[in-house]
Amino acid sequence: MKTKIEEIDGKFIVTLEGEMDTAAAEEAEKELKALYKSEGKDVIIECGGLEYIASSGLRILILILKGAKANGSKVTLKNVNDDIMDVFKLTGFTTLFDFE
Repeated sequence: MKTKIEEIDGKFIVTLEGEMDTAAAEEAEKELKALYKSEGKDVIIECGGLEYIASSGLRILILILKGAKANGSKVTLKNVNDDIMDVFKLTGFTTLFDFE
C-alpha cells in the first residue's frame, strides 16, 4: 500500500495505491492521520490505484471526512473502481462522500 499527500492550490491531494487491507491500513493511518484535521482545506482522495479496501480502511476515510466537515471542508473520492464502489454502496458510504 502506497500513500502520498500533497498540498496543491489550497487542497490536500491524497493518492492511494494498492490494497488497504487490515495490516496496510494500520500503516496508512499513521501517514493519513494528519488529515483528520484538514485545517479548513478540502481533501481530494485519488483512488484510481486502490485495488481493495477493508473495514479498517473505511474507518480511516470516515475519520478524514469527520475532521474535514468539522472544519467546513469536503472530501471528494476520485476514480473509484467498480469493486470498491460496490463496497461503498453496501456500507452506505455513497451518501457520505462526494465522488468524481
